[in-house]
Amino acid sequence: MKTVLCYGDSLTWGFNAEGGRHPFEDRWPNVLQAALDHSVRVIAEGLNGRTTAYDEYNAGADRNGARILPTIVMTHTPLDLVIFLLGTNDMKPWIHGNPVAAKQGMQSLVETVRSHDYGWPTPQILIVAPPVVSHTENVEFKEMFSGGEASSKHLAPLYAALAEEMGCCFFDASTVATTTPLDGVHLDAKNTRKIGEALAPIVCAMLETKETFRG
Repeated sequence: MKTVLCYGDSLTWGFNAEGGRHPFEDRWPNVLQAALDHSVRVIAEGLNGRTTAYDEYNAGADRNGARILPTIVMTHTPLDLVIFLLGTNDMKPWIHGNPVAAKQGMQSLVETVRSHDYGWPTPQILIVAPPVVSHTENVEFKEMFSGGEASSKHLAPLYAALAEEMGCCFFDASTVATTTPLDGVHLDAKNTRKIGEALAPIVCAMLETKETFRG
């Protein structure tokens, strides 16, 4: 059986801007799973507020994606593919607010996966740029992601260049999904499903399991 780890933030967790959490079947990792047969297992590891590699001290959980990644990977080893969908929270001014910093954080995640001593073959890596931050009248989120509309637009080209440099695959989620104006950051059910649907053929090609794709 092939195993895929989806490592992300609230977009992977399934945060619903209307309140609560999207139903299980609408979260993109589960949409991806539904597009594959039982020869591929998809594991969703999403945490609200997770960054690529930076600390967030006003949270009850460790949101530094780089620090917790080795534990997550070792928990689920052996893995065939790791999908990273992170970077939005790096755009918070008090985190970093700089897309170049997000790129450097993403690079550290890739290096961690490739340098860790698993005792198993190193998994492939797919870097996914999150949908760009959009305009919102939600006062809290507007301030929380101040400057995010402009800075988040640079994530996709920076991630694409990083993927080429490091021999990873890349996908820009903004090509299929847009964030909701309710908060400018999260996705409605339709758009989170679009990400899972778009990633299915890419994952199949990477795992060389095209016959398992149900799309």
